[in-house]
This record gives sequence, structure tokens and C-alpha cells, in this order.
Amino acid sequence: MRRLNQWRFEQQYWERSRQDRIRLQSFSYYDYGDPIYRYSLNGSYYDVNQYGADLLQRAINDGYEEGFRAGQADRQDGWQYDPENCDAYSDATYGYDGYYVDVDQYQYYFREGFRRGYEDGYYGRYQYGTYSNGKYIVLGDVLRVILDLVRY
Repeated sequence: MRRLNQWRFEQQYWERSRQDRIRLQSFSYYDYGDPIYRYSLNGSYYDVNQYGADLLQRAINDGYEEGFRAGQADRQDGWQYDPENCDAYSDATYGYDGYYVDVDQYQYYFREGFRRGYEDGYYGRYQYGTYSNGKYIVLGDVLRVILDLVRY
């Protein structure tokens, strides 16, 4: 069985990733102040400033959007449910700028969004997110469950 739609998705993902790397070449680091949020990941606590918190939320939303597209492609190809068998899931760095949070933390949250987006796209529903203004985004309540940011 051929996976033509998945192949197209992955080609488009790598093109979006290439465009994102071009964007990052002009990225400038700014000091956005002291950490004001805390979150827990794998039993450890991390403190981040506003930009770091925004970046983690973006990781979840970018992951959801890419996952939705990948799930749709697998459904259209008649392929089995397998979110971890996608380049975007393995890579999980789309949107990462190299500052404010570690890449492994960014990848974790990207994959959390990706899994949920893939499920919604594969089953043709919006349980974890919605489509608005040309983008697939995670619902606010779901975002808060995935990334339990606490402001201090």
C-alpha cells in the first residue's frame, strides 16, 4: 500500500521547517526578564519567563497542527494509526528557536500536541483542538492539562 498523502505531508513539513530555520537566522535573543512561571516535567520543576512559557505553548500548538495534518494523511492513505512513525514526530523541533527552554523539553511538548492532533486528524474530529483562522490549535483546557504553568 502506498502512502502518497503521508509522503506529501512530510515533504511539506520539511519545507515549513526549512522556512522556519530561515526565520530563525534573523532571530535576536532578548532578555524578557526573570522567570515568572513554573512547570513540572518528569518529576522536575522548571522556571521560565513569559517568552519561555509562550514558546512551550507554541510547541504544543505547532505539534497539534502538524499531527492533525499527519493523521489526516494517514487516514486518506488508508494507513494504520501510527503517530510515532512520522518524521515530524521524530524531529519535533519545528518552531524551536534555541533559547529560553531546552530542546528536549520543547520536543516533549511538541510531541504531546502532535499525538493529540494526529488522533483528531486521523479520526476526523476536533476533540483536542479546533480549526480557526487557517490554523489547527489546541483547545485552552487541553493546553492547560498538558502544560500546567503556574505563575508565581
